[in-house]
Amino acid sequence: MRLMKRIFAASLVAAATSLPAFAAGPDLSDWAAIGQAASGQTVYFNAWGGSENINAYLEWVGAEMQARYGVTVVQVKLDDTASAVAKVVAEKAAGKNEGGSVDLIWINGENFVSMKQQNLLLTPGWATALPNWRYVDVENQPTILTDFTEPTEGLESPWGGAKMVFFYDSARTEASVLPDDVIQLLDWAKANPGRFSYPAPPDFIGSSFLKQVLSEVIEDPAKLSKPVSEETFERDVEPLFAYLDQLHPVAWRQGKTFPQNYPDMKQKLADGELDIIFAFNPAEASAGIKAGELPDTVRSFTFSGGTLGNTHFVAIPYNASAKEGALLTANFLISPEAQLRKQDPAHWGDPTVLAMSKLSEADRAAFSALDLGVATLSPDELGPVIAEPHASWMERIEVEWRRRYASGN
Repeated sequence: MRLMKRIFAASLVAAATSLPAFAAGPDLSDWAAIGQAASGQTVYFNAWGGSENINAYLEWVGAEMQARYGVTVVQVKLDDTASAVAKVVAEKAAGKNEGGSVDLIWINGENFVSMKQQNLLLTPGWATALPNWRYVDVENQPTILTDFTEPTEGLESPWGGAKMVFFYDSARTEASVLPDDVIQLLDWAKANPGRFSYPAPPDFIGSSFLKQVLSEVIEDPAKLSKPVSEETFERDVEPLFAYLDQLHPVAWRQGKTFPQNYPDMKQKLADGELDIIFAFNPAEASAGIKAGELPDTVRSFTFSGGTLGNTHFVAIPYNASAKEGALLTANFLISPEAQLRKQDPAHWGDPTVLAMSKLSEADRAAFSALDLGVATLSPDELGPVIAEPHASWMERIEVEWRRRYASGN
């Protein structure tokens, strides 16, 4: 699966060069016709399947789409988004420009950049033409229009916000000793050996931790907004790997093995194996408490200097079989009703991409009434957002991480 992620490989260039411009889709000005064509379609929604509450949310989406529009939504559960991208690449190489197996992808970052560069997406502007786009908070959430420094150009529709937040059990750890940046986190780990770790890349959460560290320790953070310079890469990332070389000996199991993913870290926090964990959703701790997966003494914290934040999206491949059904689904995902349920920690707890000022009074009141949970930080407590690096950084960092540490897995 990890090999599938290397979708920038030179072996795919021949397939990409034969692509036309972004594929045209249905007439976006005729939404009634789109609805008629969508009825009876099956949308294969390729989405990460590693969270029970997210999977349950998508089951609800599927039930609503069937009841409202006669569209069947099937979640294709992934452990690596790049595997869905690789399917589209392989289908193009085989000349399958229609009737593709992927209709909708949960996507952002390097996978979006790769699909955009290879012209594997539905025509630009489809996302901004969705009827529910009028509710999207483009004014205050700049990551909706720029994905890992890459302009989205309406090629993907925003689905939710994300920000790195750390969790701890207040019954075991005093708030006064919590770290406030990655350097303090390293000091804390040295003072508490075996009580912190991170998932091994290419797990999304683990890779995000590497980016957080790099963003704080790199000599010139401005470099992260631009593509990797091969001439200076080793020097640029030297502080990151120097940091990890110090962290691993005092990490869980001495860095010889790593947690599998966030749910694995969550279980280890509940079991007392880890004392600090992290996620990319501020409501994860509250959701875990409500689900009985975490003790009610778990609380959240973040760094005053900022943590990584981004927007995640859905995209439609150029050769999707059910383009109309995918458009209807993407539109429903940014409806006030679907976003309200998504932000509710009882179901998911993912921050909305909608602007409250653009909603009806009733919808605003419903969002205001949400109980975000005892462990969820308020928006003004989340601290600044550190922008995601250019997607090329993650590609190169993961390769270098495996070269140095994968033999220890």
